[in-house]
Amino acid sequence: MQLNFIYYFCSMAEQILILDFGSQYTQLIARRVRELNVYCEIHPYNKAPDLTENVKGVILSGSPCSVRQEDAPEVDLDIYRGKVPLLGVCYGAQYMAQNYGGSVVASEIREYGRARLNELDQHNDLMKEVSIDSQVWMSHSDTISRLPEEFQVIASTESVKVAAFKHATENTYGIQFHPEVTHSEEGKTLLRNFVVHISGCSQDWTPDIFVESTVAQLKATIGDDKVILGLSGGVDSSVAAVLIDKAIGGNLHCIFVDNGLLRKGEFEQVLASYQGMGLNVKGVDAKEKFYDALKGLTDPEDKRKAIGKVFIDVFDEESNKVTDAKWLGQGTIYPDVIESVSVNGPSVTIKSHHNVGGLPDYMKLKVVEPLNTLFKDEVRRVGRSLNIDPSIIGRHPFPGPGLGIRILGDITAEKVSILQEVDHIFIQGLKDNGLYDQVWQAGAILLPINSVGVMGDERTYEQVVSLRAVASVDGMTADWVHLPYDFLADVSNNIINRVKGVNRVVYDISSKPPATIEWE
Repeated sequence: MQLNFIYYFCSMAEQILILDFGSQYTQLIARRVRELNVYCEIHPYNKAPDLTENVKGVILSGSPCSVRQEDAPEVDLDIYRGKVPLLGVCYGAQYMAQNYGGSVVASEIREYGRARLNELDQHNDLMKEVSIDSQVWMSHSDTISRLPEEFQVIASTESVKVAAFKHATENTYGIQFHPEVTHSEEGKTLLRNFVVHISGCSQDWTPDIFVESTVAQLKATIGDDKVILGLSGGVDSSVAAVLIDKAIGGNLHCIFVDNGLLRKGEFEQVLASYQGMGLNVKGVDAKEKFYDALKGLTDPEDKRKAIGKVFIDVFDEESNKVTDAKWLGQGTIYPDVIESVSVNGPSVTIKSHHNVGGLPDYMKLKVVEPLNTLFKDEVRRVGRSLNIDPSIIGRHPFPGPGLGIRILGDITAEKVSILQEVDHIFIQGLKDNGLYDQVWQAGAILLPINSVGVMGDERTYEQVVSLRAVASVDGMTADWVHLPYDFLADVSNNIINRVKGVNRVVYDISSKPPATIEWE
């Protein structure tokens, strides 16, 4: 059994329904709607739910597909059209146009990137407060050449006549640009027009309301049962723990495992923070078990699997010490749920998930995931509403395998110690210079190569470390951060002077894609 908070909010909160045709921007549409304090859900087009009273409007996403191809994604729009406001974005707009008798053709001028709305009907509800010459973001090779009967153009660009359209008597709209991306300067205004003014959503989806309703649901469902939750020191598990604790208090048993791959002093610092928050937490020192399991392993996937297996063994052993526990608490967030029910099934595996990702069936625990309707930034907002220590809420993401995947090659206690010192100098330097909060994630990587150097007129042949700092929203894409040269120079000098065994520091300037954030 799994306590399904997505189902709970689906049945309780007014919402916008987003049908996903596979666009890379679909999650971004949802984020923009949530920023308006309106709850929304993403569902694959081929698993579209029935219309319920709490659905106030429907948005059709873009797609990598063409409506002209033989196996183009299709959905029965009559379920929604005329009953609730409907907005098609890019592919969604083209699908509506073709489905209702219009024509979509391969464009002679493919429009990608920035464009300007040189004509628009500012009296139309969707276009209110949108400016003439407003910049929008295009990404399509097809175009609508003819609208169906009863549909009319409400915006154009220089090269795309039907940039936006509306049905004459229904709240049914289509746009061939992407309002959800920041390059569309007034995209948020357009989405607000659709979500708030046209669909009539009341904008009451707030962190405080989420906390109140979630705690009530936890109390009602869990009752006097005991819950076990594995803490990581990160944002998601910490917020999940505090929510469950507010509902059931001492019946929540948290386990924080030291796998020997955490940052310097992190186990002690985070454990103290948790206990200061009043959580019922047990710290488990299992460093040697992890080091033994990792001995001689160099392949990244082998290391991840070994770390995951030992964690499960340790967690199972500690869980058995809690009598009559019936629930497993997890910090699963909405992007994890979306990926598991994506249009074409789970994504191709690039690497195993950063975190444990579930426990074996023999543990016989029911699962409770109080954050599985939230994006990462929403989790942080809820954490602030719960008055969780800012040092935890603002903490950079850190992979479940920890430094085990930031040490390329085999893992030893000595290498971990070296990287912990390097990482500490880098992270503390970011904090001391006011740069930490400008970076989404940062860390150091110990490379499996030695480099010739000179120290005190003597030749050295020691290890190389790479520093990594990226800017991102959710980790799906990331840009390397242009840290000041003076700062990098100071950090490099401090590392080489203070960390024995390192004589060269490099800075990783690769973005994702094509590189990943972690090296392994």
